[in-house]
Amino acid sequence: MPDTKRTASGVAGGLLGLVGLSAVAGVLITATVTPAIALTGNAATSAIEMFDQLPSVLDIDSLMLPATMYAMNYDSGEYVEMAKFYDQNRSPVEFDQIAPVMYDAILSSEDPRYYQHGGIDLIGTTRALVSNLQGGGELQGGSSISQQYVKNILVQRCERDAKAETVTADDGTVTEISELEVLQNCWTDAVTAEGTDGIQRKLQEMRYAISLEQKYSKNDILLGYLNIANFGGTTYGIDAAAKYYFGVPASGLSVSQAAILAGIVQNPNLYRIDQTGGTSVTADGIAINAQPDGQVLAPQGLLAGLDTKLAEGEITQEQYLAAADGYTSTKGRQLYVLSRMLDDGKITQEQYDAAVIEPITPNITRAATGCVAAVGAEYFCQYVKNVILQDEAFGATQEERLRLLQRAGLNIYTTLDSRVQSVADAAMAEWTPTSVEGMVNDVTGIFGGAVASIEAQTGRILAIAQNTEFNESADVIGNPNYSSLIYAADSKYGRSDGFAAGSTFKLFTLIDWLEKGHSVNETLNGRVREIERMKICGGDWVNVEGDIINNFNKQSGYTGTPMQFTRDSLNTGYFAMAEKLDLCDVEKVAAKMGVTQGNGNPVTMGNLFSVIGSTAVSPIAMAGAYATVANNGIYCQPKAIDRVTNADGTDIAIPQTTCTQVLDPKVAATAAYALEGVMAGGGTGRASNTFDGVPLIGKTGTNENHQTWMIESSTKVATAVWVGNSTGEGNIFQRWFKGVKMSDLRHQIAPEVQRAANAVYGGDRFAAPDNNLTRRVLTDLPNVVGMSVDQARQTLESRGFSVEVGSSIDSGEAEGVVAAQNPGAGRVNGGSTITISPSNGQGISVPDVSGRQLDRAISELRAAGFGSVIPGTCTQDGAAQNQSQATGTQPAAGSVVNRNAAIVVDYKARNCTAPGNGGGNG
Repeated sequence: MPDTKRTASGVAGGLLGLVGLSAVAGVLITATVTPAIALTGNAATSAIEMFDQLPSVLDIDSLMLPATMYAMNYDSGEYVEMAKFYDQNRSPVEFDQIAPVMYDAILSSEDPRYYQHGGIDLIGTTRALVSNLQGGGELQGGSSISQQYVKNILVQRCERDAKAETVTADDGTVTEISELEVLQNCWTDAVTAEGTDGIQRKLQEMRYAISLEQKYSKNDILLGYLNIANFGGTTYGIDAAAKYYFGVPASGLSVSQAAILAGIVQNPNLYRIDQTGGTSVTADGIAINAQPDGQVLAPQGLLAGLDTKLAEGEITQEQYLAAADGYTSTKGRQLYVLSRMLDDGKITQEQYDAAVIEPITPNITRAATGCVAAVGAEYFCQYVKNVILQDEAFGATQEERLRLLQRAGLNIYTTLDSRVQSVADAAMAEWTPTSVEGMVNDVTGIFGGAVASIEAQTGRILAIAQNTEFNESADVIGNPNYSSLIYAADSKYGRSDGFAAGSTFKLFTLIDWLEKGHSVNETLNGRVREIERMKICGGDWVNVEGDIINNFNKQSGYTGTPMQFTRDSLNTGYFAMAEKLDLCDVEKVAAKMGVTQGNGNPVTMGNLFSVIGSTAVSPIAMAGAYATVANNGIYCQPKAIDRVTNADGTDIAIPQTTCTQVLDPKVAATAAYALEGVMAGGGTGRASNTFDGVPLIGKTGTNENHQTWMIESSTKVATAVWVGNSTGEGNIFQRWFKGVKMSDLRHQIAPEVQRAANAVYGGDRFAAPDNNLTRRVLTDLPNVVGMSVDQARQTLESRGFSVEVGSSIDSGEAEGVVAAQNPGAGRVNGGSTITISPSNGQGISVPDVSGRQLDRAISELRAAGFGSVIPGTCTQDGAAQNQSQATGTQPAAGSVVNRNAAIVVDYKARNCTAPGNGGGNG
């Protein structure tokens, strides 16, 4: 540990602070700026006054610190690091977390009288002054640790505050100054060492240093310096430097390593030892301060044996030149530090000798930055990062939000559940290749896949996975195997515009159907037919072209109910439902359930195709919508962040999300009832059932042959899986992967992820459906007798009835005209099967001949067209007239009978056996 006792001379040095140093300042100013009058009293007095009037208060700003993203480890109950984001890689440490030898190295080489002076080393400053006067140029050296700390504070302030500026001159000329230019100008002002500006900067630095010494302890200043100093590139602070260059914490540094790092701070980008090809080159192109990969060479005898290796082709000329350097610049600086430590008695001769002969052997351990470090959850990480960069809760401008992320030391606690995420990532890796032959460009399509799981009762996103390899480098643009776009998200948080939802979008028509009081057991004509018009926002959509949209696999459809249409995902059934609704209301349903277009605009439904999911949406939004149904109609806005704190652990505001009752619980329960049928036997989603005892709702979706979806949910967790073309229109129904048609890969992924979620979160039975919304609906059955068969069929089917044509029957109607229907006109169950019977044209209605004389009755029947008319049963009646009298016919009067049928005429007579009475031989 360095000697921290301040001696009497050190106290005296402190007292010299504002008094003695002012005198020195006078000499410095007059000697450097006005050497001709350097010894005159007036000049010195003026310089002293100038020094005293310089600003003396310098606030120590918070360090620019990396943001750290965390996920909960549910096994340990503790958060674990996922990724870091930074402009400056820094891990601040406390005083006792730095190896004592590091303090010795930095003080011996930079400020050996640190604990004896009052902020300014007058001896060093005077020596530098003399050197400057002799050399005539820069003001060389002489800066104490306190002064160097001041400079680093000012430099960091430049880096923190630099912003693009617009400058308007007196003549009205407007000049745009970029952020980089502003930073460069500020940095130059903070470190310039030449001429009058250099003297002014040096004096201000001194003034601030004295002020710091009066406010903070020596140890605090020394620690602050080591935590803020740059060690090359984006590596800042002693702990980050130790870990980066040697793979050890600051507390574990050796003598040799400490001397190297103490040397690096003198000129970080020259002495850094992570540039194997050299930190610069000579005019002849020879690398300076280089080291070839995989070689460790001592500073002496570097060329021994290399000439032979070069001649024999074992090493390249570049390797030869680099080996010949062997980090010589850094080694030279290290030797200087070691010698100063030896002179100060901080190390022994043996330690010195060992460090001198030890070659520089960096163990570069690069600090991962960005979401590439979140292995297995890269796309989830990127989603969280994008929320911070895009949401105004983290700053009014994107520039402010980026600075907050990369400089404010945020601790970001995410909603990720590794128990679900790991399974999602593994399932995607197993079942969705990063690219597919024949689908490698925008002409045929680029293959993609994504999955997202959301906790229904909170909106917490538990997992996001994708088929591509995560990479933000511009070098991979156009390579279908890599992407930084998040397919599961929208354009705001994923830079993805979403994908056509297909039949998963039917959910919103189903909800509106129920909200309008319709029953899922109402019967409709779901056959393929022309839908002539629909209500949309602002008027009607009219099918001017007479387009007919088919079902999947050209199914003809059927007359059925929304329960059946949902189970079978029947397009034409949902067209029949939508025909009775207003698509403007369906849009509103999607909106209140959290679904927008992938580009962020509201959903618009302007034609028949929109009913079956032509709108591009994000999987996260759709998972949230189905979670709403599962959560009794309560919509919880998706969120990926539970909590964010600043560097000192204080909570900061995060985007506010809410859970809102957007559906009547009765509507939600009845919708769930219909969606459960999708996951049951015969349902289109049965292949994605987890079969683990947890009740599920779900819906499949297909858009042409380009996109496929599977969305399913328990009462606790909803999972959305999309597999298809990220761009283009490649046919995934004609391609196979691991023996599975690629259109069915969704059924390999969805149940795996949902099963993992069920194992953790479980799931309850869904609420019972509403009786009114599941009622059987009676409807009016029209009378079609007298219509042609085709006209009757069209009339009945348009009302949602099924039609069967029976055998021809005897009727007075013309042949082919409907002569009868069963059941007859009236109120019947919707969708009933109606049997219609066409006329054969042979039917005659039997006239009523009762009361006529028998002979006349027979004549009338024959005249009506019946060819076979015979007397029937005689009833003896003493009161009857002398002539037999007809009492009725078989078939009865009014019956429609085939003209060739026998008509029997019954009659009465006084004596049935008397001649002429129709009995006996008469």
